[in-house]
Amino acid sequence: MTDLAMPGGTGPVHRIVDAPLLPPSSNQGLLSVFHRRYLLKLLVQREVSARYQGSVLGLLWSYINPLSQFFIYWFIMGQVIGAHRGVENYAVHVFAGFVVVHFFIETFTAGTRSIVRNKALVQKMAVPREMFPVASMLVSLYHVGPQVVILIVACLFSGWTPDPGGMVAMVLGILIIMVLGTALALLFSVANVYFRDFGSLVSILTNFVRFGVPMIFTYESIKDRFGDFLFLVEWEPIADAVMLMQRAFWVGTTSDPDATIRTSMPTHLIDRGVVVLVASVIFLGISQLVFSRLERRIPDSLR
Repeated sequence: MTDLAMPGGTGPVHRIVDAPLLPPSSNQGLLSVFHRRYLLKLLVQREVSARYQGSVLGLLWSYINPLSQFFIYWFIMGQVIGAHRGVENYAVHVFAGFVVVHFFIETFTAGTRSIVRNKALVQKMAVPREMFPVASMLVSLYHVGPQVVILIVACLFSGWTPDPGGMVAMVLGILIIMVLGTALALLFSVANVYFRDFGSLVSILTNFVRFGVPMIFTYESIKDRFGDFLFLVEWEPIADAVMLMQRAFWVGTTSDPDATIRTSMPTHLIDRGVVVLVASVIFLGISQLVFSRLERRIPDSLR
């Protein structure tokens, strides 16, 4: 609606413009999401509240679930099956990897379905559509907090000795998953709008993630058996994030952390992590370009 002044100063005339409400320009991509941080915060709060709505224990489940996972790794796999043989504090080794693996899987899975799941908001509200995959990543990041708390407690009981290099490794590992998970969520969320098969494809792909990284098995065992293909693990982003988390927590619980770093961790692990993070940022930029090209047809495809 525009105000027009009448000749002679008799007052403004209101002109009604019949035009569709268009979504804000996506030229800024992810920057436009963070320019609307208030909406992003509301969306994240809504997702978290919906998850625990009607629950008696509420947010306590965010601690109970990972605690039960840790118990399974410690008791069933470590004590009963005996998978801990030759690996000090096997449960910590596995759970440190589990934190980032679960973060990635939840971000990838929820992010892929985020636009379709929020199609009413996508069709009615003029918000950047990148906001929905980003919100899925932030909800997943929110649940990383309780898992890290449980991991720290377990490490302290195991004689953990934290060090600055380990803390840098933890930050790098989480950042890699944040960036990589968001990039894949952007790509697959827009693809899932046009072909719902992508939602099912993601479920299959994530089944391989848990067993494709040195979480249940060790980096040392890969080096001993598949030395010629070791580079595939050392430069694979999720595997790199897993080993960075193990460097941050598990290494400090072993009897000789320096020896563990030499024998059970790749050389220049943190340097590799920086390179992988930069590569993930570049991949995020490519994902944003693809998303921007396809997102204008999203409302029509959701009908």
